[in-house]
Amino acid sequence: PEAPAAKASNVKVLTCAGLIIGSLMVYAYLQEKIMTRPYYPEGSKEEGDAVYFKYTLFLVFNNRIIAAVVSAVILAARGELLVRSPNAAPLYKFVLVSLSNVIATSCQYEALKWVSFPTQTLFKCGKMIPVMIWGTAMGIGKYGYMDYVTAACVSLGCWVFLVSGPTKTSRAAEDSVTGIVLMVAYLAFDGFTSTFQQKLFKNHKMSIYVQTFWVNLISSFVSMSGLLVSGSIPEILKFIKLYPRILPEATMLSMSAVSGQFAITYTIKDLGALVYATVMTVRQFLSVLVSNVVFGHHLTVLQWFGVVVVFGALLYKAYVKATASSKE
Repeated sequence: PEAPAAKASNVKVLTCAGLIIGSLMVYAYLQEKIMTRPYYPEGSKEEGDAVYFKYTLFLVFNNRIIAAVVSAVILAARGELLVRSPNAAPLYKFVLVSLSNVIATSCQYEALKWVSFPTQTLFKCGKMIPVMIWGTAMGIGKYGYMDYVTAACVSLGCWVFLVSGPTKTSRAAEDSVTGIVLMVAYLAFDGFTSTFQQKLFKNHKMSIYVQTFWVNLISSFVSMSGLLVSGSIPEILKFIKLYPRILPEATMLSMSAVSGQFAITYTIKDLGALVYATVMTVRQFLSVLVSNVVFGHHLTVLQWFGVVVVFGALLYKAYVKATASSKE
């Protein structure tokens, strides 16, 4: 029989995995629904009345302000909200992270106007490639043979997926390089965000909640500034009035993103990056599977082969690292 400690550990892993997969599956579903499915006025289903949501910065602002509020509540409960550690990072570094974070998230949402969710997800799996580039440039990354092999397999799988079937979303008239360019931009900025945050933790002693609060608070100001400069706030309010369904969907999108982020933070802190990487890989594969069924993407056989190559490489990498850790 299993020891009580082992049973407790298994329960913790399953609980964290369930929270991450559950939260981010809801997030993925709502993200695709909001960005790719038409909205109709109350009581109408006429094709001519269909309107698509296009205000991606509103979604970014909504996500960030809710995350900032939740982080503030946690810091207040810990008695750290108004306490600034002498080792905390200067605000301008948080500004850099926030700017890149807002740009990356905006590119991610915008891309769904042109490419399908499975295409977006496979591109996101290639995040390790810009992370390795940024990590080398910032002098904080050391990568081994397995990292480069995995990166090559992920790149191969993405290439097979792109050239062997349709990649456009339902709201796009035809396949477009615009969505691909946006996802490349997402990878570049998101890779910078992750790597620079890692550097902040390495150089400055502060809790995850402090960094989460400041990054999300500044990101809220950045995204709101973008909305004010673009003059789109009156249009957004008009859209909400005509299509009130967007408000609960956008709120649920933000809440699922926040709950998923805190579950990820706890998992990395208590169970390690390997458990997190494995859970996220399974979650992304399930998201592609569910999206294909619910939204009817009809991937080709070769595209599924590309999907298997990408996720197989990521899972094998996690297995190799787990095996190496158990021997140490």
